[in-house]
Amino acid sequence: MVAAPGSVPPSTSLARTGRRLKDRRAGRNLPAAVAVGSGLGALVAVSLFVRKEAFVVLAAAAIVLAVWELSNAFRARRIRIPVVPVVVGAVGMLASAFVGGAEALLVTFALTAFAVLMWRVLDGPNPVRDVTAGVFTAAYVPFLAGFAVLLLAQPDGASRVLAFLLVGIGSDIGGYAFGVVWGKHPLAPSVSPKKSWEGLVGSAVFAVALGIAGVTLALDGPWWAGLVLGLAIVLTATVGDLSESLLKRDLGIKDMGSLLPGHGGIMDRLDSLLPAAPVAYVLLTALVPVAA
Repeated sequence: MVAAPGSVPPSTSLARTGRRLKDRRAGRNLPAAVAVGSGLGALVAVSLFVRKEAFVVLAAAAIVLAVWELSNAFRARRIRIPVVPVVVGAVGMLASAFVGGAEALLVTFALTAFAVLMWRVLDGPNPVRDVTAGVFTAAYVPFLAGFAVLLLAQPDGASRVLAFLLVGIGSDIGGYAFGVVWGKHPLAPSVSPKKSWEGLVGSAVFAVALGIAGVTLALDGPWWAGLVLGLAIVLTATVGDLSESLLKRDLGIKDMGSLLPGHGGIMDRLDSLLPAAPVAYVLLTALVPVAA
């Protein structure tokens, strides 16, 4: 059958429809997501290997934006996070982790929690809900991010952070690819309908492959350490992703923000990496000791 002049051939129309359906199933604007993701990846790589302090500054900027997004999300439920002490504490946590290590990170978090309490108590009555949300935000975002900075502070820290990020990104890409192509069985339909068991398999395949490559090539560690790292990060990243989906559902929002086209907000990209950072720090420290 010959198409009418100016009309779209059936095969082309079907292909476009298929792409639209896949994009809809994945919940992303794929070209925008790829462009933004590539740009962010390049920026992170440059900051890691040009100067470690540059990565700390970049991470601090991302964390401050994430705190701002989370405070706006809570405001939808009339919960007012004391943003000023949380932001100041967030920058302090990352800086102290880089300079003073794990103990300094913990002390700075405790000081931030106390500052949140005092700030909100002095600001008005009925502070319990706001203080709880503020301490939760400080723990969820900058405190967990501080473990990535603890990795960075080690002598081969740039390579360790790179290995961690590669596994986390690989988990996300694998879950996306397998979920779009083969996803049929929902993983947690009441929390995140688009996530599937097939996507979880894809996350594991990509994360393990990149974990083995990152640990053996970047850190000169044993291949099995990369296997353990990949599987552990898949589990924690998936839990983190589902946890944020549950939080967004409770708050009645689709995305935490709109700063990143094709991705949503900063928190929508950090949700899987944040809970995985302490796991990566513990496993890499235990399984791939820094060479003397």
